This record gives sequence, C-alpha cells and structure tokens, in this order.
Amino acid sequence: MSRPRKAAEETLFRLLAHYKPVPGVPDELLDSEGRIRPVWQSFISHLSEHDPQTLRQMFSRGDAYLRNSGVFLRQYTEDRATERPWPLSHMPVLIDAKEWEQIAGSLKQRADLLEAVVADLYGPNQLVADGALPGQLIAQSSEWIRPLVGVKPRGGHHLNFVAFEISRGPDGTWWVLNDRTQAPSGAGYALETRVATSRIFAEHYADAKVHRLSNFFSEFRAALLNMRTSQDAHVAILTPGPFSETYFEQSYIARYLGLLLVEGEDLTIQQGKVFVRTVSGLQPVDVLWRRLDTLYADPLELDEASQIGTAGLVGAVRRGNVSVVNALGAGILESRALLAFLPRISRRLAGKPLEMPNIATWWCGQPAEREHVLSRLENMLIAPALSTRQMFDPDESAILGSQLRKRGIDFAKRLIDTEGELLVGQETVSFSTSPAWVDGALVPRPMSLRVFMVRTADGWCVMPGGFARIGTETNSNVLSMQAGSSVADVWIVSDKPVDTVTRLASGQARAPRAKQGALPSKAAENLYWLARYMERAEGFTRLNRARHERLAEATSPQAPLLLHLTRYGSFIGLDTQSSIPPALEGTIRSALRAAESVRDRLSPDGWAAINQLSDRLDDALSRNVAPGDGAAREMGVLLRQSSAFTGLLQDNMYRFTEWRFLSLGRSIERLMALSSALSNFLAEDAPLGSLDLALEYADSSISHRRRYGFQASAPSVAELTALDELNPRSLIFHLVELETHMRPLADLMKSSGSEELLADCTALRETFEALAPEDIDPDYLVGFRNKVAAISDNLTRIFMS
Repeated sequence: MSRPRKAAEETLFRLLAHYKPVPGVPDELLDSEGRIRPVWQSFISHLSEHDPQTLRQMFSRGDAYLRNSGVFLRQYTEDRATERPWPLSHMPVLIDAKEWEQIAGSLKQRADLLEAVVADLYGPNQLVADGALPGQLIAQSSEWIRPLVGVKPRGGHHLNFVAFEISRGPDGTWWVLNDRTQAPSGAGYALETRVATSRIFAEHYADAKVHRLSNFFSEFRAALLNMRTSQDAHVAILTPGPFSETYFEQSYIARYLGLLLVEGEDLTIQQGKVFVRTVSGLQPVDVLWRRLDTLYADPLELDEASQIGTAGLVGAVRRGNVSVVNALGAGILESRALLAFLPRISRRLAGKPLEMPNIATWWCGQPAEREHVLSRLENMLIAPALSTRQMFDPDESAILGSQLRKRGIDFAKRLIDTEGELLVGQETVSFSTSPAWVDGALVPRPMSLRVFMVRTADGWCVMPGGFARIGTETNSNVLSMQAGSSVADVWIVSDKPVDTVTRLASGQARAPRAKQGALPSKAAENLYWLARYMERAEGFTRLNRARHERLAEATSPQAPLLLHLTRYGSFIGLDTQSSIPPALEGTIRSALRAAESVRDRLSPDGWAAINQLSDRLDDALSRNVAPGDGAAREMGVLLRQSSAFTGLLQDNMYRFTEWRFLSLGRSIERLMALSSALSNFLAEDAPLGSLDLALEYADSSISHRRRYGFQASAPSVAELTALDELNPRSLIFHLVELETHMRPLADLMKSSGSEELLADCTALRETFEALAPEDIDPDYLVGFRNKVAAISDNLTRIFMS
C-alpha cells in the first residue's frame, strides 16, 4: 500500500472513530455493511483532509456569518421569550439527486391530494357525506372555518405553498410526519443555512454538484406576482409582528424577494378590497402571503380577541378581491387525525395509494382502531386528535407509551376508552441518523427533513434541499427547535453538472419598481422613532460622559457645574449620577425594538451594528461600572457604537422614502434636544464651564476652536451651534434638512395638510435665519422647541396614523 493512501486511510479512520450507527436504525452516511454511501464519499474525503483544529476554524466561518447577519430563533418558556443564535449543525445532510426525484414526485402527489381534500371540505363536503372522514372531527376542529364554507379562492387553489416534515423509517423508506399548510415557516432559514454551510465548505461546495436554491425562490416570487390581477397592486407578506418566533425569517424573505412586509394594522378593508396604509395614502394589495394562523387573521369574523389581524379580511376573500397564500382555513389539513384517513382517501380520489406513506396513525374514535392502539400502547404516542403540533414538539397533552409505568398505563387506557374520539395513536419509530459534529467528533444523530413546495403555472416546484432538524442525542423524540435541536443544510448531490447561479433570476415575472410613497405608515413611524431614539441616546451619552469626566477631575461632587449638570439631567429624565442611567438603557432598548419592526429595511451591517450596541450595553450593565473615569470611558464606547449604527443608516440607505423618515427623525430630535440643552447652558445664571458643555453636547468643540479660538462666549457658542449652516450639528442645519425632506413628502399627499406642514417648516427656517447670535436666548429657545414639537405632532398625524 502506498504511503499517501495509507495516510488517507488513517485520517479517515480517525474521523470516523466515534461514528457508531444505532443498531436497527438506518444511517445516512453508512450502509448496513458499514461502508460510506457513494453520495457521501467525496464530502467525507474532503472532511478527512482537515484536522480538528482546522475544522473548528471552518465551522466558525459559518457561525460568524449567522451571528453577523443577526439570524436568531426566538425561544419561548412559560414566563419569557429569549433569542438564541440560529442553531446550525455544521454537517450538511447529503441526498442523491435520483433519490430526491422520487421524494419530490411523491410529495407532489401528496400536495395534490391535500388540495383535493381541502377543496372538498370547504365545498361539497362529499368525503364526510360518504363516511370517508368522520364529520365530528371536522366540525369540532377550530381550524375548520365556517365563514369560509362555499368560498372558492380567487385563483382556484387553496394551497400554493406547502411544507412537509419527512424522515426515513427503520425499513429505509421515507415517511411523512406532518403536513404544514397553515403558514409554513423555514424557507428563509433554509436559505441562510445554505449560505452559512457553503462558507464553511467553500472549497468543496463550489465543485460538489449541489443543486442551488435560487431557482426555487425565483419560481416562488414569479408565482406570487402572477397571482395579481393588477400590475399596480402590491404583493405583501402578512406577519404577526416582531414578537413572532420566526420574525427574522419573515423580514429576511421579504427583503430577499422584494416584497412588502406588513402587519395586520397596516391593512384596511374598504368596499371589500384590501389596502395598505402608506405615507402617500391607501394603496391596493392584491396578494397576501400570510404568516399568521387563520383564526388571528380577522377579528371581525374569526377570533374577536385577535390584535394582529385585519377586520374584514374574510369578507374581501369572499368577494374574490384578494388572493391569500395559503387560503384561509387551510390549517385544517394539519390535524393529526387526518393522517389516519389520508391513505384511504388517496385510493378513493386518486385511485392509488400514497407514494410516500405518512406515519401510521389511528383515530381512537373507531372501535377496531381503538383496540389496536390499546394493544400496542407501549409503541404509541397518544395525542389530541385535533392538534396541529408536530409529533416531536413539546406537548404536555401528549403521552408517550414507552415512558409509562403501571399506573400511567392504566390511566392512558381509561383515557382512550372514555375520550377516544378526541385522541389518536401514532406509531413511534426511530428516525434515520446523519452525521453531526459533537465535542470534536463525528457522531450519528437522528434527523428529519423539512421540504418546501410552491405552486407554479407548470405545477409544483420543489426546493432542492430544505433543512434538516438534527437531534441533540440519539433519542429521535428530541427534534424540536424549541427543545434545543439544531439545523443542518440539505445538499441534493447530482452526478451531472448543476446550475451554479446563487441569486434570484432576473427573468420571469418582474416585481414592479417601488414608488416613493409605497412605505407603510407603521414602518415610517418605526423608522422615524428609530432615528429619534438613536439621536436621544447619543445626547444622553454625551451628557453622562461630560458629567463623569468632570466628576473624575472635581475636588467635590458638590461643584456648581456638577450640580447644574445633575439638575438638568433630572429635568430631561436622565440620572447622570448613575454610571449607566436607566433612561439611556431604556432609550437604546426602544431603538432596538423599533429596528426589529423594520428589520426588512435594514442592511445586515446595520442590524449587526445595533446588536453590537445592545450587547455592549448589556456587558456594561453586568460589570457594574464605577462612577467617574470608568463611566466616562464606557460612555465613549457606547457613543462610538451608536455612531457606527447611525452612520451606516445615513450613508448606506437608498435615498428613498425610508431614508427621509430616518432623516426627519434625526433632525427633529436634534432640534428639540439641542434647543433644550442650549436654553440651559446659555442661561445667564449658568455656572462657569457651561459654555464648554454646550459645545461638547453639540460635538462642536474643535470647530469652535478653529473658528473662534479657545475662549468660548455666549455669542460664539450661539452662532456656531444655532446659526452656522455649515455646522451639521447646528439648529439651522437641521431646519434646512427638515424642510428639504418635507418637500417631497408634501408632494405625496397634497390634500392632507402636508403642504401646510411644509409651510410651517419653511416659516420656522426663514424666521430663524434672520436671528442674530444675541437673539438666541433661553426664552426664545423654549418657544422654538415647542414649535418643532408641533411640527413633529403634525408629521405623525399626517403620515403615520
């Protein structure tokens, strides 16, 4: 044996030393003889070329990408929600392209069957009439929406985007675990997981003949745009809002596909048609890709307690004025009990069995099926028949037979006997395992795949991949994202060259070019307040730094300038005696919440910058920073972090309506805050050193030194910080900015008071330009601030309500 070959075999042996497949469970990497499957051989050979330290460095590339992109999963517990980084499993799952073709074909058949079932349930209801489906299962389900019975979707189909959770069973065949038809999530996460994984294995991925995902998203975008009846109407993603556990994905996919992201309150129904409230008035919405459950979509006809829906949406659907993806009511197909009847329904409607069977399920409302479940209780999962949860998600109402003791078994049997109509039994099987990197070694872990499909003009298009859930231990019941499982990319590997385009295709249906006024009012409000909060945080930081720098140098904390600073801080709600004032913390948190609500409009770098600011704040709070010099240094760090975020927004955002509201927010906050500070520090009774404080607050100390020398006077400070148009920190500079950004906005809404608002801005600027430095006194500044506040109120009323 040659030396290189021997060395390669030794490296491979070390790589697989801890890889021990579970007896009786199929493994994706190794066949039953312990040999590496052909589809994995090239990848494993590449992997074996690297030592563990190099692999860790490679893995860190993917982790860094996800971290810098702000990809997260919101995790819920009983008392709170937390965000954790996207749990990437660095090893992809590899599937041969020929096998994938069979999987895709089987799932297309299933999608067509589900379409036929849901069309029947909301149409002739023949399946129930003929006894193919128990009527009580449908009638008792909260997902069967009575107001939609008899309503046909405008485009003719209830299902346009579906997902399936599948896994390979003990016999090596693929099984469907769940059908996701309500509001399937994960397509955006699959894309981000692909980017991260391709960066880890960049050298191998480029030549690995792995099918890319971009064509699927091109088809998806084209399908949505082609559902419009008017080229001028919007296609929008309807999100539950920033507190949704998958909000990152919703904002990411909206940005990636170039679609409008809206919340329920952004929409209004007028004369049975859907409109989005924008800064230029109401604009029509023709297609809604909903990411919220049906029951929450319309508080008028569905759940009246919903605060995230749009009153009248069901009526608009009924009148055929909007296409909803998927159709309202499609969630009925996710009911666990339906799995028990789909095999027979397939033979009835399609004339053949399911090409990919679903997990064996028995409804306990039937005598024979109930007896079967009771006789095999130790191999069953007992769960609510109408539940739409996935079988491995945490569910306190589910009972795993294998974990029951004598008393538990007796209780389960009584429950099935007395409440069988409300329960199903599902066979518990072991899922196949796939490689995962754990504690520096390659080990097998159970996995399931989520596969996505979109309806196009040519039929169903299947994403060539998706993502895989990877268990944290050998127990296949621990696959829930909320329970701590991780996610792996899925590579569909061909033996032929593949299209390597990784961006959306430019052909097919083109999205209409965005118009200046196509900014939802709520998004405008969040952008406006994001800028105001960031500007306010900067002002608070500068004031607090100034006090703690002087505290570090003062002989007494009772020095007049320190007391003056403390009193002014109290006046504006800032406790400057604190190293990290609560008002500063609260303002940064408010900015982060506003940023979350417009995440689809922020660049990855901008999002990373504000997260770094938040992380730095958390770090400072955890360290108990000492007053004086330590607090001053910390304020300097926070100031630089906040400036980085603000600079990224102002310099890199496209000069469109979004940018104007950011700029307006910054200018209005600076006008109000600076006029307030100057009215205090230019006062005749202000202590010695107040003029220097005014210059520090306005970040104009160096400019003053160059123009006027070292000695500050009230006229020189007033002229530079209030009247100098060349100073980007001055009042007049931002009055000009205010008028400049208001002018195009006034053109958008000529009949709503916007022209009067522009006139107010112009009048205030013209009056201010006529002032001399000695006119800039505290009394004038107080009145000036009130006028700016009135402009802000009118701006909010006209464009954001």
